[in-house]
Amino acid sequence: MKRWASVFLMLLLSVSLLVAGCSQSASKTGGAAEGEKSAGAGDGKPVEIDFWYALGGKNGKKIEEMVQKFNETHKDIVVKPAYQGDYYQNHAKVLSAITAGNQPDVTMVEAGVVGTFANAKALEDLGPYAKEMETKYIPGLMGNSYWKDKLYAVPFNRSTPLLYVNKDKLKEAGLDPAGPKTWDELIEYSRKLTKKEGDKTKTYGFSTPIDIWFYEALVFQNGGSILSEDGKQLAINNEAGKAPIKLWTSMVKEGIMKNPPGEKYNAWDVAKQDFLNGQVAMIFTSTGDLQALESNAKFDVGTAFLPAGKTYGAPTGGANLVVLAKSSDAKKKAAWEFIQWMTDTPQTIDWSLASGYMPATTEAVESKQMQDVYKERPNLKVAVDQLEYAKARPMVPGYKELQEVIMAELQRAMLGQATPDEAIAAVEKKAEKILKK
Repeated sequence: MKRWASVFLMLLLSVSLLVAGCSQSASKTGGAAEGEKSAGAGDGKPVEIDFWYALGGKNGKKIEEMVQKFNETHKDIVVKPAYQGDYYQNHAKVLSAITAGNQPDVTMVEAGVVGTFANAKALEDLGPYAKEMETKYIPGLMGNSYWKDKLYAVPFNRSTPLLYVNKDKLKEAGLDPAGPKTWDELIEYSRKLTKKEGDKTKTYGFSTPIDIWFYEALVFQNGGSILSEDGKQLAINNEAGKAPIKLWTSMVKEGIMKNPPGEKYNAWDVAKQDFLNGQVAMIFTSTGDLQALESNAKFDVGTAFLPAGKTYGAPTGGANLVVLAKSSDAKKKAAWEFIQWMTDTPQTIDWSLASGYMPATTEAVESKQMQDVYKERPNLKVAVDQLEYAKARPMVPGYKELQEVIMAELQRAMLGQATPDEAIAAVEKKAEKILKK
């Protein structure tokens, strides 16, 4: 994954220079004209647009089904979907394609990277197309949709991190199956859930990938932030920034938390598999993993808010849909029609029920259909409720590179190669230069 991060940064620079040099004088439609229902090419032929997505497995198949349904109901537009790997891989491929002049027209962009793409002038301003229709989306999901007061992205597969618990193991240990509510309770539960056979740990109480997303959550829970309000300075060289590292390293040292091996999504996969195999009783992962974990677990899966520090807190995550700036006007118009449909209430309800990701619109959450489902499947509602305490991820262009530095230093601390103070100091040493880019 370090290779993909390096590729991303190099491509971003080349794309920024390329797009900045392109003429911006081409006329823009500003969306469909009043009363116009579709984005047809005007010559009787359907407009073809390429859609690159970044979810595999069952979620990828569901996306393909949704695209097929769109094509069947929109005869003047043909969407051609293509899976491009995970977020990191898709981002790098999109930037490379922009440079080569064969970019897609619509793609998924991880929420925290929208600002990076927009700042490189790779994305189309969606404001003239939306005409304030974006107010239908859940406000808590819109923090990563704007860059410099312009709308560049629409929520699609959005999430927050959740605590997942093996309710059977919690009950066996005499613990509340609803899960721990605070950091102190997380430690207490983890101690009681950890099982050893001689010197070997049979079951760990807790595990989490050492990922920037979860670190952000724990910083927020201590009243901190990752960057200053203007995004120009690092803001974690304090107790709020060091507390997550101290918590995790102390739990690993005590033997009640497993640090899953591997980098980025490889570590996520290990943590989820350990949970399903009963080798870990509690994990942090995305609400987007709910469907897969519930379907594959041989035990009762529960979800809960991330345990609170001084308060509850979580970043939003997942990906938004964007339109590429270098597409033709006809393709942009068709792309906006496709995004509208994919994120509209009927489709976002269908998507949420199939995947576990949150619905995108307020109307969807408040609908009788979803309210009835939430009563039957309370795990599905936890992420929506946690939005009360959620914050948008940092979006300044340098944060993409900075988060790689933070994760590397977190891992050094977890492996005992640096103290929390040393890890944060190492981040701060590099942060000033990165954030000036």
